[in-house]
Amino acid sequence: MVTKANLEAMRAEEDVSWITALKAPQVKKLVTDGALQLSLFDEQNLVEISDPDNYPDERLVVCRNPLVAAERTRKRQALLEATERELEEISRRVEQGTLAGKADIGLAAGAVWNRYRVKKHFELEITDTSFTFRRKTEQIDAEAALDGIYVLRTSVPEADLDAAEVARSYKQLKEVERAFRSLKDVLELRPIHHRLEDRVRAHIFLCTLAYYLEWHLRQAWAELIFKDESPPQRPDPVAKASRSPAAEQKARTKRTSHGHPCHSLPSLLDELALQTRNTIRLAGTEATFDQLTKPTATQTRARELIEQAQIE
Repeated sequence: MVTKANLEAMRAEEDVSWITALKAPQVKKLVTDGALQLSLFDEQNLVEISDPDNYPDERLVVCRNPLVAAERTRKRQALLEATERELEEISRRVEQGTLAGKADIGLAAGAVWNRYRVKKHFELEITDTSFTFRRKTEQIDAEAALDGIYVLRTSVPEADLDAAEVARSYKQLKEVERAFRSLKDVLELRPIHHRLEDRVRAHIFLCTLAYYLEWHLRQAWAELIFKDESPPQRPDPVAKASRSPAAEQKARTKRTSHGHPCHSLPSLLDELALQTRNTIRLAGTEATFDQLTKPTATQTRARELIEQAQIE
């Protein structure tokens, strides 16, 4: 999403800062050029470096997630082993004479590459009567050294955000992604059945306003929905996020701390919609009066929380 042209456009604007991440080839270049020393992560998971030649007036925050590193190592090893098993089978068929011809052997090997997609980690030698392969060990080790490492690139001054806060802010991208999903799927931003520009703008504005309302409802009703009301502060911004004990109990018991049934936001809105106002007309007269259904405990608490949010 953040292309070079977009970054240049943001640089031209005043009071606009950004946080993005480098792509894998850019991270490898940092290592090759010596700007990034992997030994920095022997005892820590977060460091800040600079590369004035390639990223002038920018900060580079390097993070290493040990859990992601271990998972990527496991997956790579599993793919390599599965590939080798099938390549060994091809090798046996060639030795036995049941598979011959450079083209046919290549097709058999290609099916393996398409299945596991680790061709770059193997070196092959194919003739009409032979088939051999070996791992590119040095290349595999070089890739494994970068497992779990990602580099954040930002124009935000250190006085505004230190390295840890840059990492925490970048992880808030999940909130932006959730907002886009909600706009598209729940609020039905698209398809847009308008042709005039002002109507399209009005449609998008109303959807954005609706999401703004939804966001505030989720904050106000955090007690009643499956939301962590007080997520624990993590000293290490790279470490895996954890939920508070109260949130774990809420998810396990499906009950709030006050004993109310726990809801998703849509189901809570459905619960609130059950409270109705009935207009009653007295028989033989024109006199009418309104009668409200008695609210449930959940409905009462939801109203109290909204009133508290308005006061705050």
